[in-house]
Amino acid sequence: MAHSQADVLAGLAEIVNDETGIATDAVQMDKHFTNDLDIDSISMMTIVVNCEDRFGVKIPDEEVKNLNTVADAVNFIVSAS
Repeated sequence: MAHSQADVLAGLAEIVNDETGIATDAVQMDKHFTNDLDIDSISMMTIVVNCEDRFGVKIPDEEVKNLNTVADAVNFIVSAS
């Protein structure tokens, strides 16, 4: 089932909020996970696993290092779904 960018962004924001406590409205397309949102690699892996479960996609480990911004993650999930 295809997901829209808006749906994925909203879902990702909820996942980030659950994992880190970062407000959902702070999770914007132009934000960098490490530099802007201060998300460490351990939290990022949890976020990736939760995204896989929520959106029914597989995010290979080698792809995770390419997901630097919220937009990278949203676009990957949209294209993989």
